[in-house]
Amino acid sequence: MATIQTKSIQSTAMIMIGFTIGAINMLVLSPKILTTEQLGLTRIIADAGLTLATLCTLGSLPVIYKFFPFYKSYLNKDQVDLPFVTGMICLAGLLIMSFTGWLARDIIVRKFSEKSPLFVEYSYLVYPYCFFMLCFMWLESFAISLHKGVLSNSLRELLPRVFFTLLLVIVGFKTISEKEFYHLFSVSYFLPVAILFLILRKTRQFQFVPQLSSVTTRLSGKMTNFGLFVFGAQFLNLLSRTVDTFILSAKGDRGLTDTAIFTIATYIVTLLEVPQRSMNSVTIPVLAEAWKNKDLAHIQRIYQKSVTNLLVVGLVMFGLIWLNLHNIGSFLGKNFSGIEAVILFMGVGKLIDLGTGANSQIIGTSNFWKVDFTTNVIYTIVALPMNYFLISRYGLMGAAYSTLISLTFYNAMRFGFLWFKFGMQPYTMKDLWAVIIAVVAIFLANILPLQPNIFFDCFVRTSLFCIIILPGLYFMKISSQINDWVEKTVWDKWVKRK
Repeated sequence: MATIQTKSIQSTAMIMIGFTIGAINMLVLSPKILTTEQLGLTRIIADAGLTLATLCTLGSLPVIYKFFPFYKSYLNKDQVDLPFVTGMICLAGLLIMSFTGWLARDIIVRKFSEKSPLFVEYSYLVYPYCFFMLCFMWLESFAISLHKGVLSNSLRELLPRVFFTLLLVIVGFKTISEKEFYHLFSVSYFLPVAILFLILRKTRQFQFVPQLSSVTTRLSGKMTNFGLFVFGAQFLNLLSRTVDTFILSAKGDRGLTDTAIFTIATYIVTLLEVPQRSMNSVTIPVLAEAWKNKDLAHIQRIYQKSVTNLLVVGLVMFGLIWLNLHNIGSFLGKNFSGIEAVILFMGVGKLIDLGTGANSQIIGTSNFWKVDFTTNVIYTIVALPMNYFLISRYGLMGAAYSTLISLTFYNAMRFGFLWFKFGMQPYTMKDLWAVIIAVVAIFLANILPLQPNIFFDCFVRTSLFCIIILPGLYFMKISSQINDWVEKTVWDKWVKRK
């Protein structure tokens, strides 16, 4: 767990830097430089590209996470054929997807031409975005399996956002045209792909061996069965989480404008995912190894600590967002009216997701991975029609309602399975105390009178909230890992040194 803690902290730091850059892009530069339709277009290109890239993997990525430990244990480095086999599968998926997209081009025109004509004009840019995203996801799977999750997180979170910053600046100075901006945006992941590929090659554990190995021959049936089921689960999960973008673009009251508002709301809420993303990239190979060794006690410890750590960090970040919703709305202006309520409902949903810890990773790396598929099928059956109905009826708020309901239902299913099947119940009284401390801190900071300047108001509320919640969490010893990190980094390195 110490390794997970150290790498999670390192990964979190990199992701936080990336999110800071992204916050500048989304909250400061984009509203001033791009129209809401232009910003909405970048979101729908990114969501469509990610969804199609996941579809193109055809289940090969879960196989890498689950079975790569066997390749490392039973084969020499120059005998591992997993990169070649999974690369060919991804390439086949890309060709199938591209041909299917070409056949469906008329459907895109019919569905989006009325509310989002700009997307119809530039919909072809989804394909280059999809290609580079697919390449990165494939390489990232091997990086995480080789315990280089901090590196892959850094490349994923930093470089595309820095690139987007540069694009916004040069388009703001009219150095490039609007069309050139969209084209360059579609290749945002080119540099991360190139860098990650070169680094993996230098490890000499990422070889292209066209001859099938004994491990592949022996485990091909299990890998195919596992890959298809988990792939189906992951794709359905992703589709359920991104379909709101497409429905808003086609059915929302303001088309791409609603999509732009939802984009910024989603980005703000995604700040809550920072600790979750960093922890996931580190825990997946550890959990896969623990299941291989049938070490349920170790898995239970990871589950319990993941719940506590994610809940603590999530409560702090959610409190900061909640207290400053009015300041966010004032800063963005009237073009983004209604964003405060959207952020609040989506934030509650994400906090519930964080509060259930690494349940998805535990199930996905176990021998009960079919449960992952089943719960995602149920989730999709519920989420898709609910998204369509709520967005059609309530517009932008409908997407927020759907997110909250879907995430709550989805995590309840997974929590129930782990509790029923393995007796894994990760919650303790410390988790309840964390919630109580957070509620008290939010209440006290929220009753402060409004300040005339939004930045001063933000500073006052944030300061009071942190003064209450951080010492409370520390002295109640809610998370031993976070306390250890504070003592080693803040106390030992700064206080004692002075």
